[in-house]
Amino acid sequence: MNQPLILPIALLLAACNSMPRSAASEPISRLPFGTTKDGRPASLYVLRNGNLEARLCDYGATLVALLLPDRAGARADVLLGFDDVAGYQSDRNQYFGCTAGRVCNRIKQGRFTLAGYTYQLAVNNGPNHLHGGVTRSLDKVMWQAHTAVADGGPAVTFRYTSADGEEGYPGNLTITVTYTLGEHELHIDYAASTDQPTPVNLTNHAYWNLGGEGSASILDHELQMTADQYTPVDDSLIPTGEIKPVAGTPLDFRWSTRIGERIDQLVATPTLGYDHNLVLRAGDGLHPAAVLREPQSGRTVTISTTEPGLQFYSGNFLHGQTGKGGKAYRLRSALCLETQHFPDSCNQPAFPTTILQKGAVYRSSTVLRFAAL
Repeated sequence: MNQPLILPIALLLAACNSMPRSAASEPISRLPFGTTKDGRPASLYVLRNGNLEARLCDYGATLVALLLPDRAGARADVLLGFDDVAGYQSDRNQYFGCTAGRVCNRIKQGRFTLAGYTYQLAVNNGPNHLHGGVTRSLDKVMWQAHTAVADGGPAVTFRYTSADGEEGYPGNLTITVTYTLGEHELHIDYAASTDQPTPVNLTNHAYWNLGGEGSASILDHELQMTADQYTPVDDSLIPTGEIKPVAGTPLDFRWSTRIGERIDQLVATPTLGYDHNLVLRAGDGLHPAAVLREPQSGRTVTISTTEPGLQFYSGNFLHGQTGKGGKAYRLRSALCLETQHFPDSCNQPAFPTTILQKGAVYRSSTVLRFAAL
């Protein structure tokens, strides 16, 4: 590896503080974020609006950090991540903050059939395909970045073209992911087009701890999800094709519930905790998905999306790896709420389709609204 330019978050903050006052208060700034294994410089894009700050990297179109105030006005970074691009290329990374795809979540045995042809993808999660593949999934490539300040606030758009056959998927797929930071919310907007039919299912894989990243646990967080049903899975976490009610199960978060209240009922199951797709009460356009709150700080995130599903994952495979500032990311010290189409939809004709046709445009939006209550 070429000699890296490593700037930990603490140094990045120092760099911001050492800038002229006008640069530090700009709505968008760009900072070096180290060098990739193949010698390419990575950049960190910092968006600021009021008391909110978002930091994003062009490697993986990744949401690196999100600084939110608590009810007393004290800001903390609430996302797991790393101090430089080297961390995101290491075995410590479990898709922290990345754009996951071409197809997020799982595809049974890495296979699907289109127009009579069966495509074989990488098998990288037991017997199944997970989050787009192994070497050229969307979280492991460099994206082109463009910044702008519009009425909605500062924004960065990442663009990438996944070539026909990349990770086994058909078609040349051109993707954009736009992050826009408002005064009280972060908008994530996806678009994609293809020159031949291909499955597409994109999400952001942020790991949240509203007490501040590096805090010990998310079990005292309170979660409410706008979901009356879920998709049961087999022992390898592939949906069976059924859709069942959450009532009477540990997945019933129709009312705000402490995450740790029922998780013990799932520890001895194949999911090892929460790792389930919830079927949202979907409507046209943006619809409510979830509200997450950390009682001590009061920090609250309300999620709306155009997607039909939400994957709730309780950090069951975090194992104490070192993240930002040398902090240890322990078991269940963060959770994911991934807006999505259902897992294995390309093999489940009863599920909403994930097949993008030539000439059509894939669009998906998620809005994260912040408060301190």
